[in-house]
Amino acid sequence: MKQTWPAPERNKEPILAVLARVLPASGTVLELASGSGQHAVHFARHLPALRFLPSDMESEHLASIGAWVAEAALPNLEPPRQLDVCAPDYGVGEVDAIFNANLLHIAPWQCAEGLLAGARRHLRPGGVLVLYGPYHIGGQPTADSNAAFDSSLRARDPRWGVRDLEAVVELASGAGLQLEERVAMPANNQLLVFRKPAL
Repeated sequence: MKQTWPAPERNKEPILAVLARVLPASGTVLELASGSGQHAVHFARHLPALRFLPSDMESEHLASIGAWVAEAALPNLEPPRQLDVCAPDYGVGEVDAIFNANLLHIAPWQCAEGLLAGARRHLRPGGVLVLYGPYHIGGQPTADSNAAFDSSLRARDPRWGVRDLEAVVELASGAGLQLEERVAMPANNQLLVFRKPAL
């Protein structure tokens, strides 16, 4: 039931270092497509003033997240909820921040559209959206490994693929979110910080 994936183990510390700086001091953080649940537990443990809401669409992932959450027994970490990023309402009301790692490239582009529409709906004014994953920049892969990864993704499903950074920024802009910061991360990944304007 409880799954441990190599990627979150590798990237949880570098991501946490940025989240500790860009997330609000307190409030509610919605994690979309939480996967195994490793990120949610790690971030909640190290950012105790924030309340974390993990979520996923897949029942197998929800079971793993639930096992991680139960084992950690953290007061600021809620049980996972089933959530489709393309849903017209996430059922969470307003949140102070949204975090997602490694969804946009292993999902159809409609999921990126749904995620940004969800951020527009559910983020409070001044709220932050943080996206982690690989991106092409200027239409080009940032490394040979990313080019190979993109090819393998498209071979599995032609609707998948490493996204162009500029296309994601444009989509976010259309949802009223502005790119505030891009942080180069290990293994040729990027962490994008968007903000919804304050009232």
